Amino acid sequence: MNYQFSQESLFHTVIGAGPMVKFVLLILLAASVISWAIIIYKVRHLRKIEREGAAFYDLFWEKKQLGLMLTSCKTYRATPLATIFMAAYNETAGPAKGQEQARPEAVRLDRDDIDRLERVLKKTASAEAARLEYAVGFLATTGNTAPFIGLFGTVWGIMESFRSIGIKGSASLAVVAPGISEALVATAMGLVAAIPAVAGYNHIVSMLGRINTQMESFSSDLLNVIEKQSSR
Repeated sequence: MNYQFSQESLFHTVIGAGPMVKFVLLILLAASVISWAIIIYKVRHLRKIEREGAAFYDLFWEKKQLGLMLTSCKTYRATPLATIFMAAYNETAGPAKGQEQARPEAVRLDRDDIDRLERVLKKTASAEAARLEYAVGFLATTGNTAPFIGLFGTVWGIMESFRSIGIKGSASLAVVAPGISEALVATAMGLVAAIPAVAGYNHIVSMLGRINTQMESFSSDLLNVIEKQSSR
């Protein structure tokens, strides 16, 4: 009974709130829903990327031949390692066209070719990192601004309470309570939106850091393998 009463009281408080407080609550609700959608999607997607990246990395060390890895790139579409590999393959396939052996792993690369390949790998890894970070900034924005938006609703609710006191000339609980209730609801909603956004942002950034490290390691290992094969 107490729980039902609490729910009804909260519902009536929100319904009876002023237009500005309702607007603040609507903004915070929208930010919370979008934040949860981003968190759920990103966490699931990045977990898949980490699993495929580890499998693709193991397969790369198993084969160590660029030509043999081509079909695997179609299988591991989620991991950015496949995109990095294709960028390196296409870059080394260019010099291969002018040589008798058309296999990229059999190409003789000079220092300029290696430097150009290194730049291509860095550029591709940076582009993939930026793609993975898309929409994550919204979580940081929500985590930083939601408490202040809720605080604005709090201040507005308190202002309405004082205005009611001035109009009615009474400072009784019946006059003050509605505005204070609105203020507390806005504050609580700001925290409800901010806390998951901050926690989700920190977790996603940690996952992105591991994936970026994986991309850097793979780019370095891929470049070393290509250098060794081209020097044979």
